Amino acid sequence: MTPKTQQPLHPYSVKIETPTGKSATLPVTLLTPKQAEEVQVEFKRMAHEAGIKGARIDVQRVVADDYEKVIREAKACLRTATTAKAA
Repeated sequence: MTPKTQQPLHPYSVKIETPTGKSATLPVTLLTPKQAEEVQVEFKRMAHEAGIKGARIDVQRVVADDYEKVIREAKACLRTATTAKAA
């Protein structure tokens, strides 16, 4: 038996948008490049089956700079929460 070659996992940001302008950004998730492609294909299939035209999905690999930005924003949010709690 040949062992399966594991693809490396990378952090991805996923944002979905509806034709009405509503959008949602999902939490950063770890995917293989193939899974990132499959997520887009599956989303398009689901939108088509639901009869929704113009729905979009944006899957982007997150780089280290993005990670640092997320951590900074999370810290700022927590500081705000603790400041509000103390007031």
